[in-house]
Amino acid sequence: MSELEKFLQLEEQLKPYIKMMAQAADTVVVQEVSKYPIFVVHQQEVNIGIPLLDKEMNKTPWSINASTLEEFVSKQIVFEDKVDEFRKNYKSQEEYLCIFVLSELGAQFIYLPKN
Repeated sequence: MSELEKFLQLEEQLKPYIKMMAQAADTVVVQEVSKYPIFVVHQQEVNIGIPLLDKEMNKTPWSINASTLEEFVSKQIVFEDKVDEFRKNYKSQEEYLCIFVLSELGAQFIYLPKN
């Protein structure tokens, strides 16, 4: 399976949770927690963010946690000297969800449209 096929499969698997993630992202921004919400999509235990969806309890392929750029910096996933670059690359929060995927491919940021 190519990387594109894996991305499309992931997008399909996350579709049912887009609305939930969009609401969580809006809440993070409106409550001024952060201007940069990030969702951690994972299949193993992680120690970042607030759990929104547990794959075991919901019989899904992925667990989803809500986090922020600030937490990523404090846990040194995004280094201080890369924050400005990250902010420049961060897509419009009104239109996209920033997702940090931890999978057999490693760790990568992707953006999915909210609609």
